[in-house]
Amino acid sequence: MNVLGVALVGHAFMGVVHSQAWRTVGRVFDLPARPEMVVLCGRRKDAVHQDAARHGWREASDDWKSVLLRDDVHVVDICTPGDSHAEIAMSALEAGKHVLCEKPLANSVAEAELMAEAADRARRGGIQAMVGFNYRRVPALSLARELIEQGRLGTIRHVRAQYLQDWLLDPQAPLTWRLRAERAGSGALGDLGAHLVDLAQFLLDEDIVSVCGLVDTFVAERPLVDDAQRTGPVTVDDATMFTARFGGGALGTFEATRYAAGRKNGLRIEINGSAGSLAFDFESMNELSFYDATEGAETAGFRRILATEADHPYLGAWYPPGHVLGYEHTFTHQLRDFVTAIAERTTPSPDFAAGLRVQRVLDAVQRSAAHHSRWIPVGGGR
Repeated sequence: MNVLGVALVGHAFMGVVHSQAWRTVGRVFDLPARPEMVVLCGRRKDAVHQDAARHGWREASDDWKSVLLRDDVHVVDICTPGDSHAEIAMSALEAGKHVLCEKPLANSVAEAELMAEAADRARRGGIQAMVGFNYRRVPALSLARELIEQGRLGTIRHVRAQYLQDWLLDPQAPLTWRLRAERAGSGALGDLGAHLVDLAQFLLDEDIVSVCGLVDTFVAERPLVDDAQRTGPVTVDDATMFTARFGGGALGTFEATRYAAGRKNGLRIEINGSAGSLAFDFESMNELSFYDATEGAETAGFRRILATEADHPYLGAWYPPGHVLGYEHTFTHQLRDFVTAIAERTTPSPDFAAGLRVQRVLDAVQRSAAHHSRWIPVGGGR
């Protein structure tokens, strides 16, 4: 297939970011198939037509189901709230369309299981499905994965992960869909914690096998989006903390909040092993800190690696060393890998099975918090 016609469902924040990535990926990377931005889908007819013209889509539609019948659409990219992921993804796979679905995969383990099963069936017919965990595609974090695979950290003992934002600090911020469990599934846990879980499991190439967690909601009522004089209940968590055990024995601590004043997108992870450590902060996303514990004490110390060299992951297609990349580039890298997997008929990573594994961790954290923070096996019974 020389051309991949793309339909994007959803045109808010994530839709804008994905549109930028679809516009860019074929101009930066030498791809085995050429993406074409065929149609943008959304519920509000006037708005979706305006956004289609603004962001480079050939057409607009307010009916995503009709798009699945089109022969010129080969890929469906899902950027809607979590409550619609399962229906859209499974319908698209059944229609023979490749699927990219934003994280978290679903709002529940049951939905994620059905989606993973549908993706497995579709894969046997050459149809691919991937979850959009874009932080895997930060060059510095892809480099971290390579260093861990090479054994530069030795036996992994500790994982320390945080995702800190502050956009809910104002108690008068409106009750958007992200604060409603029926739309989002969970709050900081699913929105931010999902990234941490996937990233940790990706870097270590190990699954989290048990957790002990707690969640809290700091502001119980917020103004309605369409009527600021009235309020409605916040039905998701504002913050979560949990400890974890990995399959290889490492210990993990995780924290996600949307109430960390001054932190805008503070995704941080540190990994300590018997032979060294790695540390990363997305607010300095082109840098990776590396400590080599095998070096003599007189020269040992954390070194700053500026991950902008041509032989660093993804960087060969971009700019000269030191000309840093940004948030949007992680989505371009994601599409590069997805399009390549489709063309080469290989399973993309992370696939829906990986998304299901993340969902099971999130579910275990919620169940632990509901049972006085007792230890819960991931995937275990209630």
